[in-house]
Amino acid sequence: MATPTKETTSITDEKVFIHEEKAQHEDANSLKDVIEENLMWKDINEKSKKATEMEHTLSLWDGLRAYPKAVGWSLVVSTAIIMEGYDTALLGSFYAYPAFQEKYGQPVASGGYAIPASWQTALGMGTNIGVLIGVFFNGFLTERLGYKRMMLYSLAAISACIFIPFFSPNAPALLIGQIMCGIPWGVFSTLAPAYASEVCPVVLRGYLTTYVNLCWVIGQLIASGVLDGLQTRTDEWSYKIPFALQWMWPLPLFVAICFAPESPWWLVRRGRVNDATRAQKRLSNDSTNIDEVIAMMIHTNEYEKTISEGTSYLDCFKGSNLRRTEICCMAWCIQNLSGSPIASYATYFFLQAGLASSNAFALNVSQYALGFVGTILSWFLLGKFGRRTIYLSGLSVCCILMFLIGFLGLAPANNTSIPWATSGLLLAFVFVYDLTIGPVCYALVSEISSTRLRGKSIGLARNFYNILSICFSASTPYMLNPDALNWKGKVGLFWGSISFLCVVWTYFRLPEPKGRTYEELDIMFENNVPARQFKSYKIEK
Repeated sequence: MATPTKETTSITDEKVFIHEEKAQHEDANSLKDVIEENLMWKDINEKSKKATEMEHTLSLWDGLRAYPKAVGWSLVVSTAIIMEGYDTALLGSFYAYPAFQEKYGQPVASGGYAIPASWQTALGMGTNIGVLIGVFFNGFLTERLGYKRMMLYSLAAISACIFIPFFSPNAPALLIGQIMCGIPWGVFSTLAPAYASEVCPVVLRGYLTTYVNLCWVIGQLIASGVLDGLQTRTDEWSYKIPFALQWMWPLPLFVAICFAPESPWWLVRRGRVNDATRAQKRLSNDSTNIDEVIAMMIHTNEYEKTISEGTSYLDCFKGSNLRRTEICCMAWCIQNLSGSPIASYATYFFLQAGLASSNAFALNVSQYALGFVGTILSWFLLGKFGRRTIYLSGLSVCCILMFLIGFLGLAPANNTSIPWATSGLLLAFVFVYDLTIGPVCYALVSEISSTRLRGKSIGLARNFYNILSICFSASTPYMLNPDALNWKGKVGLFWGSISFLCVVWTYFRLPEPKGRTYEELDIMFENNVPARQFKSYKIEK
């Protein structure tokens, strides 16, 4: 293993080394100022070193005691994700509601109304298109406005946008409403994990970033309960009540976030060190050495500036940031490539597998409950195993489950036990997914990205995920539809094959960021440390 060099890897001497070089070229009048600046940076270096050592020795319980307010504010900000999870489970179920069909559908020859397939596809894509736009703008607006102001503006925007689908007179207006609502949802989906990763210490990062996945599942679980309670209604309120319930989130969140502290990392990047100190005091208790923590932030920010001065989207593809962007994008895209699009159409899949409609709906609700339990249990895994280990193991199991579903799809159609076996395997897939790939992805994309490019790196990764979601929202029904490919369970062979390729990529390319400070990760990426050596790599202090 290569020994880290002073110019590229020293945690304690980087700025002093730079300023000593600069001092050699200064005239006598400015030499005193340079010496004073060197002394200041030596103090920052020493405090940064102590903060790094503290991060490594902090236990989970110590972290909770030292940063209880950081945990609370992170949970508040991430709760906004519930709204997006709620909506993703909402619209598709409306297609079976008679009142919704009559309002937005067209008459059919057999009598009644139906939503045309083209409009089903358009409405399904509408939210993803809006989210894609929101994610893109969040990448540079958050860096300019700050996490707090961007969150407040987005909550105000979603409160206004909900009026569009609630009062939409036709399908085109409903589509516009879904796109408009998707824009602030896109902001929430990338801002929440970034904020969580910046306000808490290393030991809590994994837990608070994976809470985002739990919020997704909570939103879907709430939606399934609301839909179940309203499925017997035949008037327009059968779909208007679920739309209206979205207003219950923005106001209390807006009021709460008015009192939330800004991310101290963002304040340091903006040169507002005193404000960062005050924000850090609001995130931790009195036992925390605030000066040392702020010194570590300053030192990390300055080190990243020596690697890459820019903070544009283009800088995500330069130098060592290119590798980090690849990892973030793939970690999020694998959520789709592992086979999860089938779970999004679980009810339809269960019906095509041969289950009765009542059983299919019951199992659909069960999958959200399993997702909730899986995400909770993932927190226990995070304390014992690394991100790479959990992610790779979960992806491997999901790959095997997809192949099993596919092989069962080759069995004779008259075997009555096959539908239940296939459905059981899909539920097992959902549980394993939400135990491993689903939540751990949020920890990975938040930790792998550099602090100066975090918003943009997470935004790029999320948008690659959104693009795949748009593609699969159109292709998955085609795979399952009896009038199209009619693959039924055999679709598992398709997803299993793609999952296997993802397993190969994960083994060779996904590093282990657990227990590393952001500056240590900067150093390892700058030194091009192989992914499988991240866990054991030693850095000179």
